Amino acid sequence: MPADLAVIGLGHHGLPLAQAATAAGIDTIGYDTDPRPVAELAAGRSPVDGSLTTPEIRRMLAGGFRPTTNPAELGRVRTAVLCAPTAPGPDRTLDLTAVTDAARALAARLRPHTTVLLESPVPPGTTEGLLREVLEEGSGLRAGRDFHLAYSPGRLDPGSRTHGYAGTPKVIGGLTPACTESAAAFYGRLTDKVVRARGPREAETVKLLETNFRHVNIALVNEMAVLCHELGVDLWDVIRCAETKPFGFQAFRPGPGVGGHGVPVDTVGAHRPLRLVELAGQVNERMPQYVVRRAATLLNEHGKSARGARILLLGITYKPDLPDRQGSPADEIARHLMDLGAAVSYHDPHVPDWRVRELPVPRADSLYEAAAHADLTILLQHHRTYDLQGLSVKAQLLLDTRGATPAGAAHRL
Repeated sequence: MPADLAVIGLGHHGLPLAQAATAAGIDTIGYDTDPRPVAELAAGRSPVDGSLTTPEIRRMLAGGFRPTTNPAELGRVRTAVLCAPTAPGPDRTLDLTAVTDAARALAARLRPHTTVLLESPVPPGTTEGLLREVLEEGSGLRAGRDFHLAYSPGRLDPGSRTHGYAGTPKVIGGLTPACTESAAAFYGRLTDKVVRARGPREAETVKLLETNFRHVNIALVNEMAVLCHELGVDLWDVIRCAETKPFGFQAFRPGPGVGGHGVPVDTVGAHRPLRLVELAGQVNERMPQYVVRRAATLLNEHGKSARGARILLLGITYKPDLPDRQGSPADEIARHLMDLGAAVSYHDPHVPDWRVRELPVPRADSLYEAAAHADLTILLQHHRTYDLQGLSVKAQLLLDTRGATPAGAAHRL
């Protein structure tokens, strides 16, 4: 059955796009080579990463969304959007294997006049280089003449109630002006504002800048957190005051790590490394160990050793009120605590099971009882269901890495 749109890659980028398209009345199929998420979606169940809820998935299916592993479906669409995952390889450059595989699957079935869009994070030059070559070689068609080709960086704020798909401007950069306008016509059906970049390289570099901006600024406040602790200064009060400045400042907050799917990119192929981004990565990567050192120090100050201590970790996802654990620092923190001989347990309303080093971590059923029993409770993620005022009273010791507890109610990062 023909469809208007194929979303290739049903992960944290592809599913929200498919949701927005289906809600806009666009006949949409979702293609993935992995049968597991396709089977879950077809059954009306939420995927493992929790990017969409089960009711949202069921509304998509009721609206005509069709998940599939059949590549033949890709030859029956007017628009195809590649949302394949990319992650840093051993040399810290983005691994484009999944993007290449997705492009080959599409190329073998690509029809003239199709609009092909790439949303995966990629190094600048990928759309008009690697992607164009794979599509042209596999289809015998020419980009910019026989089919439209453009890049649009994914912009998602998972779980946000204020930054939905329609209200987030979409940047697009086409291989030709006609490619740009074709992409603009598609995204104009989904978003309130479309921003035209000069070309695909500029649009690709937008994603690079936005992701690195986040990581560099988080690194700055993470370093400030360490400094302020040494100085006896309340960083959270500093940030509260600083963010009243109406110009030249944007508030970021420290934490036990960064997490999320957007990884910093400090090197792009053979080009010069981004030294500031590289340094920011080093700062952020040290935060889990810093949290562990603070935990051990707190225990020592109260006459206890980390060895044999009962430590409860609260909130092990990378973002509040979501089950997604991609890049969460909780795993590394748990490993370091275990190395010190601590007995680690956890509580998270969104994560029913958690394994570290292939071993199950005990899950606390009663939050207050677990906190009262633990020698130290560490808040790693502030879920909305947590009553931190009550928790600070029940816990023997509470280390708040998110600055969510009232001043003086806990030890804060």
